[in-house]
Amino acid sequence: MFGASMSGRGKASKKANKKLARAEQLEQEQLDPFSDKPLFTSLEQNMETIKRELGESQDIIFRELLLNDIGHTKALIVYVQGMIDDERMNEFVIQPLHKHRFPHDEIIQPNDVLEHIKSNQLATGIINDICDWKLLFQKLFMGYCIIIIEGASQAIGTNVVGGARRSVEEPKTEMAIRGPREGFTESIRINTSMIRRKIRSPKLWMEQWTIGEISQTPVCIMYVKGLADENVLKDLRERLESIRIDGVLESGYIEELISDQKWTPFPTVLSVERPDAVAGNLLEGRIAIMVDGTPFVLIVPAILNMFFQASEDYYQRYDISTFLRMLRFGSFLIALLMPSVYVAIVGYHQEMIPTQLLLKLAAQREGVPFPAYLEAFIMELVFEILREAVVRMPSAAGNTISIVGGLVIGQSVVEAGIVSPAVVIVVSFTAIASFVSPSYSLGISARLLRFFLLLAASTLGFYGIALVVLLLILHLSNLRSFGMPYIKPFAPMFTGDMKDTLVRAPLWKMRNRPQQLATNNVVRQETDPEHRKEPEQ
Repeated sequence: MFGASMSGRGKASKKANKKLARAEQLEQEQLDPFSDKPLFTSLEQNMETIKRELGESQDIIFRELLLNDIGHTKALIVYVQGMIDDERMNEFVIQPLHKHRFPHDEIIQPNDVLEHIKSNQLATGIINDICDWKLLFQKLFMGYCIIIIEGASQAIGTNVVGGARRSVEEPKTEMAIRGPREGFTESIRINTSMIRRKIRSPKLWMEQWTIGEISQTPVCIMYVKGLADENVLKDLRERLESIRIDGVLESGYIEELISDQKWTPFPTVLSVERPDAVAGNLLEGRIAIMVDGTPFVLIVPAILNMFFQASEDYYQRYDISTFLRMLRFGSFLIALLMPSVYVAIVGYHQEMIPTQLLLKLAAQREGVPFPAYLEAFIMELVFEILREAVVRMPSAAGNTISIVGGLVIGQSVVEAGIVSPAVVIVVSFTAIASFVSPSYSLGISARLLRFFLLLAASTLGFYGIALVVLLLILHLSNLRSFGMPYIKPFAPMFTGDMKDTLVRAPLWKMRNRPQQLATNNVVRQETDPEHRKEPEQ
C-alpha cells in the first residue's frame, strides 16, 4: 500500500513537472513565437500565420499576384500601411512583378523564381533574404515590403521605407546663436547620415543591435576607428548585449541601463541633440549611441566639464567662449548654493551681513510667521510646481502662465506677509541661474541637491553647507563614466587637458586630443601657427 501510494505520488509529480514545463514553453512562445523558425513553403499557410499572429490588424496589407513564369506562380506582397512609400512600392515592386516576363525554359523551381525576381526585377537598393519568422517580422515592422512565393523556402525583404516623418529642424533644447541650425530627428537612418555628412571618412564605423524583446528597437553606436579606445568599445558592447528588457522607447532607457553608477544625481552619460556636437566628440575619441525613435544621442565616456560646454564655444573667439563658460559655471554654483547660503547667513551668521543690510532684512522679516529656511523651502517648492506645470501645459498658454503665475504668486505672498521680499528675490535669481547650463540633466541635478543643501543650512549653517559640499566632492571623485574619472582633468590632474575646461584656449593651441581617450592617435593638429615663420618683407 505504501509503495503504491509513493509511486502514485511520483507519477503525479512527473505530471505536474510536465505541465509546468509546458506552461513555461507556451509562455516563451507567446513572448517570441517564431524564434528562428523557418517559413512554410505553402503561401496560404504563411499568409494565415501572419494574420493570426498579428491579430488580423487592419494596417497589415496583403497583395496577391500571379507571375508571368511558366507555371504562373502565386506571389504574396505583405507590408505595413503608413510605414512604406506608396510611390516607390508601385514603381519599383508591383509594376515590375506585373509586367516582367520570365524566360520559361530556364526558371522552373520556386526558389529559382525568387532568385530571378531578386536579381532582375526589383529596382530597390536594399534587398534581404528572409529565412525565418523572426527576421520576417523585424523587417516588416522596419518598413520593408515582404515578397513570398508559393513553394519557396524563403522570402525577400525590399526596402521601401517611407511614411510621414518629422523633417530636420533646429533643436529645441540646445539653442545656439552661431552654428548649424539642424538637429536630430526620430529616424536613426537620418541621424546617422547627418553624422556622415559631418565626418566624411571611411574610419567612421557603425555597429547596430536590436534591443527590446517586444519593441525590437534598432540601437547603433558610431565611432572613429583608431581614435576610440578599444577597451571602452568592448565594455560598451558587453553592456548593450547584456540588456534584457521588453522595450526601448527612448535613449533614456539605454542611458540608465549602461551607466557605471546607478545611485548618483549627476548624469554620467551626455545626451545631445546637435549633429555638430556629436561630430566634435567623435573626433576627440568618444562614442555615440543612437536609438531609433528619439532625437537625443548619447555620448560616452562623459565627464563633468562636458556639461558646461556648448557647441558654439568653438565657433566664437576663445576669449568670448572662456567668459561664457565661466559664467555657466558660476550660474551653476548660484543655482546650487544661493538659497542655502541665504538661510545660513540670516539664521546663523548675521555678523557677516553689513549693518544697513541687516536692518533692512530684519524690517522685511518683521511679521513673517515662518523662519528663513521654511520660507525658502516653501518658495522653492512652489516654483518647482509652477515650472513643472508650465512644461506640461500647451505652449500657447505656458508662457503666459509662467509670467503671470510668477508675478502673482510672488507679489501675493509678500503682501500677505507669508514670506519676505528677500526670499522671493533669492528664489527668482536662483531659478534664472539654473537655466544657464547647456545641459538640462545637469540643471535637474542642481534642483534636486538644492533641497539637501537647504536642510543642511537650516541645521548647521555654513558648517552644514561645507559638509554637504565636501561629501559631493568626494562623491564626484569616485564617479566613473566607462572607467574615466568624472572630474578629470582636475582629479586626477591632466595639465594638458586644462586648455579646454573652464578656459577655452585658442584652437591653434589645442594640438592634442584629451588624454585617456584617443591613446593611439593623440595629435589632432600637426602644426602650430604661432611657430610659423613670418614671410620675408
